[in-house]
Amino acid sequence: MPKDRRRKVLLFYNPYSGRGLFTNNLDKIIEKIQDKGYQVVPVRAAKDNLINTAMSEMDQSLYRQVIVAGGDGTVNICINAMIENNIDLPLAIFPSGTANDFAGYLELPTTLDEMIDVAMSDHIVPIDLGKCNDKYFINVGALGNLVDVSQKTDPNLKNSLGIFAYYLKGASEIFSLKPLPVKLITPEKTYEEKMFFMIVMNGVSAGGFKQISPQSSVQDGKLNVILFRTVPFVKMGPLFLKALSGKHVKDKNVLTFETEDLIIESDEDISTDVDGEHGEKLPLHFSVLPGGIKLFLPKNVEKI
Repeated sequence: MPKDRRRKVLLFYNPYSGRGLFTNNLDKIIEKIQDKGYQVVPVRAAKDNLINTAMSEMDQSLYRQVIVAGGDGTVNICINAMIENNIDLPLAIFPSGTANDFAGYLELPTTLDEMIDVAMSDHIVPIDLGKCNDKYFINVGALGNLVDVSQKTDPNLKNSLGIFAYYLKGASEIFSLKPLPVKLITPEKTYEEKMFFMIVMNGVSAGGFKQISPQSSVQDGKLNVILFRTVPFVKMGPLFLKALSGKHVKDKNVLTFETEDLIIESDEDISTDVDGEHGEKLPLHFSVLPGGIKLFLPKNVEKI
């Protein structure tokens, strides 16, 4: 039994993530955490953003931690609510969404018992957060044609096919892609490019591409920018294959760099996405919050 007064655990969960698999095990999760001597306070993800209300009213001195169950988008909502309400508690992630890129990068377990073991351990590591305008993100900000593909993909198809749904949708729209002019302003240099797609990475993987940003680290105080320049359609297939293995970063048709601060401008109306959710219109200002959140991680995870 815990000896101090921090005997509560806030559990924020998305009931629709992972085809509802988490909610089917909710009682089991509560039972296992209660067996360790803690009281679970569940908050269900909802359109009216109850997590903000719950965190604004909670006495965090009574809480051991926050647990969030869902995909990258649900984690994003939770982290923003924590920062907005000055909740300085460690966070455990239960990956149960369609997109769990960040959890995969951190090698978080996917079985229920292992998730709980990690969440109730004492292995806590600070990691960086990205910031896009006034909102924080854990993994990635994305801009361009492929964002359109993601946002147009049927949610039911996403749940049933996962990342392959994006590939199918992308293949059907490949001939409608158009060059997008962007201006990238950093403290080090200004770039003017025409692109199909670009990402601003805090993590390593996005959209199912496990090595889309192989040089990234969530503890270096930097963001990694990867821009895919416009290329003839015949070259898109080989570039796609390189991206699957992380070899695209050396391709001349790909611009890559690190920075602590980035402003993106364009005369075009470009679709944006942050951690899998609709983003704001350009211009966008990206920055980093070093050590912005403390995470429970498996003890065997070494390099992040």
